[in-house]
Amino acid sequence: MQPRAAGAKEKVATIRLRHGSSPLVLSTPGSVNWRSGGLSDPIDITAASDAVWTVDTESGNALVTTEVEAPRLLHDFRVNELGWELIAVPWFDAGAMLEAVCAFANVPPSELLSDRDDVGTNVRDELVAIRMSLNSAERDELRDLGMLVGAALGEGIDAWRPGVSTDFNTAAVISAYLEARGAKAVCLIVGGDERLRSFRHPLATGAVVRDAIMAVVVARRAGMHVAATRVCVRRADDEIVTIMRALNPINDAVLEASKSGGTWGESMQALAKAYEMAGRKDQWREHFQGGPIGFEQREFELAPTQSDSPFWYLAREVDTAVAWNPSLRGGAKIEETYLIGSELELLSVTPHWPLLQSPDGTQRSALRVLA
Repeated sequence: MQPRAAGAKEKVATIRLRHGSSPLVLSTPGSVNWRSGGLSDPIDITAASDAVWTVDTESGNALVTTEVEAPRLLHDFRVNELGWELIAVPWFDAGAMLEAVCAFANVPPSELLSDRDDVGTNVRDELVAIRMSLNSAERDELRDLGMLVGAALGEGIDAWRPGVSTDFNTAAVISAYLEARGAKAVCLIVGGDERLRSFRHPLATGAVVRDAIMAVVVARRAGMHVAATRVCVRRADDEIVTIMRALNPINDAVLEASKSGGTWGESMQALAKAYEMAGRKDQWREHFQGGPIGFEQREFELAPTQSDSPFWYLAREVDTAVAWNPSLRGGAKIEETYLIGSELELLSVTPHWPLLQSPDGTQRSALRVLA
């Protein structure tokens, strides 16, 4: 079994033991890719349910898929040599996947553990919490993807010709760079000028970009995600530069509160306090602030007011990836992906962009001024 899947198998066994060793079925894309070691590239990237399900029992482990996908899994991944039993069902039978899982596990649906509300006992929160600390193979995969994301953003913005290129042009360069290397942009936002200054999500419209541009990407490859944002302006006196400077201490504060040893709730409190100290009290309410990343674009969403969340008191552990997303109205946003270790390791470096440094030494490459 490949190293990524072997690590997940051990964590699955831990969760199953907590629940009397009941069989566990996973069906959502993030969970399936975690458990399988990235074997399931989605057919439909918008689908909430994966084309492949995994099932773990006392007697063995299986991948359940349709008769359409089974031959590809055997050919591309040799799944039967990786410790999986492969079960194929008709694509046109809506209940066939669950029926096959129950037959393999020899239990009714009510006795299953799952990552969804409509099957057995939903243990998704436990799954998310236990998978966030990445094993060595997962970290290596994330580092490679981080380098790719940083380079793709750099390529896209380097191709921008102020007053000539459209936001579509920049988005196309970024997407093509990722696709050519096996990754997909599951979130891609490119906008500039007044759209950037007016909207937190200035989605591309085909407009020519003249003075300032922002590109946001979350890329997925082998089931893992990296997020980053880049802002580029033509002139140093652009107001966006001033706003980005005002955002720096907010970003610095949440990074300082992202090292191992505390809780994610404490990170959120530090973030809210930083906005207040910067004279922007409660402006975190205006945009999603990011958080742990890995097998989902963000493994969970959390806000400074959500102390009742199951993740509020969850400890920040080493080898967890995090991508914060603080922003201020007017066109300023900082977003990088880091690995938590003794320090924060920047994964999404953009070649040839200036690296800014926080007081604690943490780096980022969020802003570039052309002249």
